[in-house]
Amino acid sequence: AHRLEVPVVIVPTLASNDAPCSALSVLYTPAGVSDIVEFYPRSPALVVVDTDVVADAGERFLVAGMGDAMATWYETRACLQNKAAVTPLGARPTLAACALGEVCARTLYEHGEAAASSVAASRNDEAVEKVVEANTLLSGIGFESGGLAVAHAMALAYTRLEVVHSNYLHGEMVAMGLLAQLCLEEASDRQRAAGFFARVGLPVHLGQLSLAPAQSQALDTLVEATMQNPMVHHMPVPVNEEALRQATLDAHDLGLAVARDQGDAAYRRLHS
Repeated sequence: AHRLEVPVVIVPTLASNDAPCSALSVLYTPAGVSDIVEFYPRSPALVVVDTDVVADAGERFLVAGMGDAMATWYETRACLQNKAAVTPLGARPTLAACALGEVCARTLYEHGEAAASSVAASRNDEAVEKVVEANTLLSGIGFESGGLAVAHAMALAYTRLEVVHSNYLHGEMVAMGLLAQLCLEEASDRQRAAGFFARVGLPVHLGQLSLAPAQSQALDTLVEATMQNPMVHHMPVPVNEEALRQATLDAHDLGLAVARDQGDAAYRRLHS
């Protein structure tokens, strides 16, 4: 549409990520590795989501969207605290985007589990409506005008690992990236985020992305690729390879503890 100079209407059939409302495209190689980002001068003219279609599309897709959307608030918060951080378009985060990000996270915490249960039964209801709005609109506008940080830098880096990009969705990678970000910040709400992820079936430790802490080469690739992304420096704390590796391992340990306490029934159901 951009090349033809015509308006574009987006009609997503999933609520698995926040791309539909943004004025950019993340492009991947044929092998599934994140490559480049293309930016457009205009947002879509219209985004239409039939929530009956989303409710019938499968629980895992909606849950993955929750992982992508949950990061919006925490990444925007990080960017707001770092005066040098900018949005994907190079501007400072707006207060409006921060408010949208916070409402997005609050909506997911309040309605995410109910929405996942409804979609598991192919049922559309108020919880599904609210979560679809959070996953698609609130997160889409929120990240674009609020900024991104370690969560998405690491999610894109996870695509360098074949075992991950072949088997997991973008929002699932973002969820693990977000837990690493929260551990890096030593955020007081990291336990809350991990607990929510476990209850809806998002990955909370490396084993749930078919990885293990002992796979040093995979971790090297992950950390090096993450550090190559300038978004890691949007954090309000200094980030280097050693700190990032430790945060990844801390997130893994946090997730293991949460999985022991809460169980992993939701994850196993979605990945069976």
